[in-house]
Amino acid sequence: MPNSLHFKRLDDTAVAAADPENLMTFNGLIAGRQSIVRGVLGTLLLLLTSVLASPADQFPFDQELVLDAAPMRPAKRVPILTVAPDGSATIDLWCKSVSARVELSDAAIKIEPGPLPEGLPEMMGEGQCTPERMSADQDMLAALVQVTGWRLQSTTVILEGATTLIFRVSDH
Repeated sequence: MPNSLHFKRLDDTAVAAADPENLMTFNGLIAGRQSIVRGVLGTLLLLLTSVLASPADQFPFDQELVLDAAPMRPAKRVPILTVAPDGSATIDLWCKSVSARVELSDAAIKIEPGPLPEGLPEMMGEGQCTPERMSADQDMLAALVQVTGWRLQSTTVILEGATTLIFRVSDH
């Protein structure tokens, strides 16, 4: 056998090994095809992941979601919902602010707000936190607790439940 290696066994018989040049060429072909296949599969996996991303991945986390409503005079404040990716949230109501927990999955949402604080906010001026506004705070919390679904339309988050609440992603 030309260009081949021979090894001697303990029992003095010769054993021929494969031709190293042919072996390297064969291994190179297999390795080359495997890397091409891996590259194609990796690309397909990335495409599928981006196309099939769950709606919960599209939720505007860490952005102020401003309730689409006219302010209650004399203040200009309207409710704002801000949700972190870990589910912690802040709800700035008509008068007061509360922390909350938000659970998202596909089109379902569950909002569990904390209790309303007893005292009035320091930043509110005299007469801004009227009984009407404090009542609206309680109504808004009740509506948020009843929310069961959500959807994103452009820059608008629509919360669906007993009352439909429309929030716009703040542009500042």
